[in-house]
Amino acid sequence: MGATKTEHFTDKQNQIAILAKALGHPARIAIIEYLMKVDTCICGDIVDKLPLAQPTVSQHLKELKNAGLIKGSIEGNSICYCIDEKAMKKLQSYFAGIFVNLEKKKSNCC
Repeated sequence: MGATKTEHFTDKQNQIAILAKALGHPARIAIIEYLMKVDTCICGDIVDKLPLAQPTVSQHLKELKNAGLIKGSIEGNSICYCIDEKAMKKLQSYFAGIFVNLEKKKSNCC
């Protein structure tokens, strides 16, 4: 993560930051939503659904895969992508914890 001094943060904080950063573009959100809808797909299918060029879609897929949010397997000349449920469960657990803490506080901060 560069000059952000990630070594000063916990592994969990760094993992969540990587996942959140990968979700920080609307095209990547659209890709995740599409993969959830179709379960698995080929890169060309995603290109047909987004208003982006194939190299741009491939770059977004690479970012999602590097973060661990999606998995890809090669089938012939194509790559078939799917959601990595393990990463999604990490996000779910993290955000569920936030909401549990908010419910406990029930304060009128700010």
